[in-house]
Amino acid sequence: MSGGVDSSSAAALLLEQGCEVVGITLKVWPQDCISRAEDRCCGPEAVHDAQGVAQRLGIRHYLMNEVEDFNKHVVQYFADEYKAGRTPNPCVLCNEKTKFGTLIRCARQLDADFVATGHYARVDRESVPGRVLLRRGRDPRKDQSYFLFSLKQDQLAFILFPLGEMTKTETREVARSCQLRTAEKEESMEICFVPDKNYGSFLTTAGLVQKHGGNIVDTAGRVLGQHDGIEFYTIGQRKGLGIAAAKPLYVIDLDPATNRVVVGDDAALDRDEFTVDRCNWIPFEPPSASFEALAKIRYNHPGTNATITPLPHGRARVKLHVPQRAVTPGQACVFYQDDLVLGGGWIGR
Repeated sequence: MSGGVDSSSAAALLLEQGCEVVGITLKVWPQDCISRAEDRCCGPEAVHDAQGVAQRLGIRHYLMNEVEDFNKHVVQYFADEYKAGRTPNPCVLCNEKTKFGTLIRCARQLDADFVATGHYARVDRESVPGRVLLRRGRDPRKDQSYFLFSLKQDQLAFILFPLGEMTKTETREVARSCQLRTAEKEESMEICFVPDKNYGSFLTTAGLVQKHGGNIVDTAGRVLGQHDGIEFYTIGQRKGLGIAAAKPLYVIDLDPATNRVVVGDDAALDRDEFTVDRCNWIPFEPPSASFEALAKIRYNHPGTNATITPLPHGRARVKLHVPQRAVTPGQACVFYQDDLVLGGGWIGR
């Protein structure tokens, strides 16, 4: 229970279905949350709201300190990916390692049968014998299946998504009907531990990255300017480069070996082929042959048709039928067949 309307309504729906429900809020961030954003993650307002909802619903509520695991699996990963010239997606790792890793272990200690969250996605236990499938949420505007692609079969088997068939409007109606204090609470679209969207400031303030100067170069290797570290840039970035040019230039590569930011024109951002690492497959074991799928190269990407070719060591080659702009190393590429999540992997450099 994060203290938001989604998890609050999920708890209420489960109670209506006759389930015994226990609320758990994970404290995951050690710094002063009031100075960062008091209603985010482990902030006092969020905890207070979760406790208030639990009291209103008449369920037990626990606050569990998972600062160490969250720092190890999510925050450190976040910094390490930027150092390696990749742009991380910490929400996927948080789901895999914390919400459906640590939280599942906690739930089993409480003799719970399932972990439920307020994600807009669906699990399907009936379509394929012996497999638990993951499907998009019914509301395409809220679907969060992209962030769940890395969940394994033993995790999916232990999960319930009560909001999977609902829209956000319907979710708020549930909260209102139960007179929950979170019914009108605004939602956050930001990374919970970087509420101001200033990733560079977070990395330096938290002591995870130190500024280290390097060159900004064009595709021919000509030096155009200087930077304070590749960690403060991402593929497709145009603003804040601090260089003058006759035409707009964009970041097209981040090279950790030479600490160089490489820039080029708009056309240089288009790619139609790349590899993904650490693939996870959901309806089947690793496929033995190429297949067609819809590939989403980031969360807000509509998806594009692609041919996926499995490679050794948990990798795959993705051939896009239409080149896409700013394919970003470190982001997840998730494969779909209609509403079914086939799997996905992490875009390589």
